[in-house]
Amino acid sequence: MKKLGFGMMRLPMPDPKVQANIDLEQVCRMVDTFLERGFIYFDTAYFYHEGQSENAVRQALVERHPRDSFLLADKLPVSILQDKTPEDQDRTFQEQLKKCGVEYFDYYLVHCLNRRYYEGVKRLDTFGYLMKQKEAGRIRRLGFSFHDKADILDMILTEHPEVEFVQLQLNYLDWEDERVQSRKCYEVCVKHGKDVVVMEPVKGGRLAKLPEDAEAMLKAVHPDWSPASWAIRFAAGLEHVIMVLSGMSNMDQMLDNSGYMQTFAPLTGDEVKLLERCAEILSAVPAISCTACRYCVDGCPQSIHIPDFFAQYNADQMKLRQGQSVDKDAYAQIAAQGGKASDCVTCRQCEEKCPQHLPVTEWLDRVKRTYEG
Repeated sequence: MKKLGFGMMRLPMPDPKVQANIDLEQVCRMVDTFLERGFIYFDTAYFYHEGQSENAVRQALVERHPRDSFLLADKLPVSILQDKTPEDQDRTFQEQLKKCGVEYFDYYLVHCLNRRYYEGVKRLDTFGYLMKQKEAGRIRRLGFSFHDKADILDMILTEHPEVEFVQLQLNYLDWEDERVQSRKCYEVCVKHGKDVVVMEPVKGGRLAKLPEDAEAMLKAVHPDWSPASWAIRFAAGLEHVIMVLSGMSNMDQMLDNSGYMQTFAPLTGDEVKLLERCAEILSAVPAISCTACRYCVDGCPQSIHIPDFFAQYNADQMKLRQGQSVDKDAYAQIAAQGGKASDCVTCRQCEEKCPQHLPVTEWLDRVKRTYEG
């Protein structure tokens, strides 16, 4: 199985601010190209594109291609089931099967597991329920996606040896980051003998556009490799990684990723050292570690497009490093789609939902002072 998976989280949209409006025609072309090039793994979730990703999977993939020609992964949204009943859990799973138009999932995950959500999972006996679905043939392989420290991961895997794989945020920038603990979490999975699926190999796009000096270093070695391809190669080269997900937003990204991953070879030791140097350069640039998952946007009482503000802030930090100024017009265009950073009422719903555990309200205050001061 080729190691590149199609993450259906950042699909093309006519209007990037309207997540539920997916460019289905382009998605169909991307799905066809992906399959034609020999890639078969597709990953969706209940929340993606405001609940429309699973429908897009059904329309672009399931209804147009034989069921045995692809592998489909989906995820149980335990964050919204924390105060619900086992019956609600079952209704959600059955709803996902219907929306995707399938009778079984090849890979099925408990979504975004951490210390807090694990308590709800234990209360609902989520793993027991999912094992029954597995025995009934509705799940082929059972796993979970994880956003917490390595010791929590070790505890969960010790208590649930029936889990077959773990989906981790893993990239060369987060590899030694003590807040994310990519390397430590990977090593826990290896210790427990679990396969690893990688999410955020390009860190929400941050590793696709590097500071000029970092990109020049990479281009000097491989002029035809994109920065994103370096990041995906790093993740795919790890021995226990079986799949690297890429949230591709247009056909160009699809062609680039599926092109170099057809003949994938792991990075050499010298190439890995070069990425370590890139990570040092990136770490020196003030940036918000947002991966643009957009979980924080849903339910924001001020309709603030938080990830878009953070992306603009990060881009402008690189401009400042090169002696340029911040783009206040771009900030104003984002603010026109919803609330300004200064409209934040510090309810902190966003911080409860953030898989990166970011102090979102503090960063919004910094964005406000940068663009509204």
